[in-house]
Amino acid sequence: MARDDDGGRLLMSAGLIPFAVLATSLIPAVVIFLLPDDATRWRTTLNLGGAAAKVALVAALIPAAVDGERFEWRSEFVPGVDLVLRVEPFALYFLALSSVLWLVTTIYAVGYFRDTPGRSRFFGFFSLCVVATTGIALAGNPVTFVIFYELLTLVTYPLVVHERSAAAIAGARTYLIHTLIGGVPLLIGVVWLTERVGSIDFADRGSDAMTGFAAREPVAATAIFALIVAGLAVKAALIPVHGWLPRAMVAPAPVSALLHAVAVVKAGVFGIVLLVDYTYGVEVAERLGVLTPLAVLASATIVYGSVMALRQDGIKARLAYSTVSQVAYVTLGVAIVSATATTGGIAHIVNQGLMKITMFFCAGLFAVVLGITRISELDGVGRRMPVTSAAFTVAAVGMIGIPPMAGFLSKWYLAVGSVEAGQPWVLGVLVTSSLLNAAYFFPIVYRLWWKTGEHERVTGIEAPPTLLVPAAVTAVATVVVGLVAGWIYSPLNLARIITEGIYGL
Repeated sequence: MARDDDGGRLLMSAGLIPFAVLATSLIPAVVIFLLPDDATRWRTTLNLGGAAAKVALVAALIPAAVDGERFEWRSEFVPGVDLVLRVEPFALYFLALSSVLWLVTTIYAVGYFRDTPGRSRFFGFFSLCVVATTGIALAGNPVTFVIFYELLTLVTYPLVVHERSAAAIAGARTYLIHTLIGGVPLLIGVVWLTERVGSIDFADRGSDAMTGFAAREPVAATAIFALIVAGLAVKAALIPVHGWLPRAMVAPAPVSALLHAVAVVKAGVFGIVLLVDYTYGVEVAERLGVLTPLAVLASATIVYGSVMALRQDGIKARLAYSTVSQVAYVTLGVAIVSATATTGGIAHIVNQGLMKITMFFCAGLFAVVLGITRISELDGVGRRMPVTSAAFTVAAVGMIGIPPMAGFLSKWYLAVGSVEAGQPWVLGVLVTSSLLNAAYFFPIVYRLWWKTGEHERVTGIEAPPTLLVPAAVTAVATVVVGLVAGWIYSPLNLARIITEGIYGL
């Protein structure tokens, strides 16, 4: 048993563990593509079996990672550059979110696409999307990250275009153009970095080689940082390259949930955390002066997304602009030089995922059960669909930042961290954002419960269990995550452990 550069125990004999995590979604994907659409039982068994296996494997690895163990596989890709897959705390944090939400989204998607054509194609690419997301989480260096990051672009396109309507084709084309163009500066930045510094691994407090390079060539180091951020900003939906996200909302509800809560936007902000904290390191990034512009960009995105959400009557369109705003909290957290703020930003990766996936599940239920796609059509729906409406309400309250919901924790840590870092202007951004959140979410809640409408007089089953249960489960999780924040394996405490490594505490 050897030790890695960060002092964690590196179990080289367990190098196949990252492949086992990948295999839980890769094997189902390959087999599902070969199944006919009417092989419902086999396809469902493979989907749910793979998702459950991933959750179990990730859960089993978390205690070991918290104790300092690292599981790594490494192989030469080209001379001087390795492909590296590594299981460590931040990777497992992202994997825990993606695996749990993959499981509940799979259950939801099975009910949503019942008896529709193209199911094997959809679920095959759905599983490949999780393969790419898993690879992003496990990436141990920038080159490995880029490979899986670009794979994610390719395998999510068929999901967005799945319904093959004119709107779906146009939205998917916009998504593909944005993300492929965004991949260009990312690739240039990583190639330039590798050429100047050599093959470097992600590491707590940043790479030692990067520290030396930034001291010798600060202009080049700054330019590389800007290029990589520009590439990551597309999937992270930072302005002004966020435009694909609202247009991609033509995708089916399970795909929208996947894009917003699990895969694409989270891959973007995950990459930004890797760049700031695991490649450059906070101290080097601060010395180069790149963090304040990044914080300003994130803050502008937070406010812009909220203002645009106010203008939308479409439920999914409002949720899309809300995502533009909410995901930028993660970037803001890592751009503030404060362990508390970084903890809040990393915690928001999970918190936002739970709340936003709940909302998209509910939006899908409103559309499937009642044919409602607009906020102005929701009058009285709370009495017709009480469980769905309650789940949406819980998530909305969490997004606004009202305790004890998960969203409150993120905003609290960001606020405290901004004061600690001597950047109280961030408080103004957070307060403004919360007020705007209330302005565009509370009218929906009011319409659901307090306005009267034709839907409240309709009787019948609210929704099939395969659709309703996932929304209820993630809504409950939004509350539970806030209530158990002190638990050793809570998202907040795991975010704190990750941050301690980043800051060397």
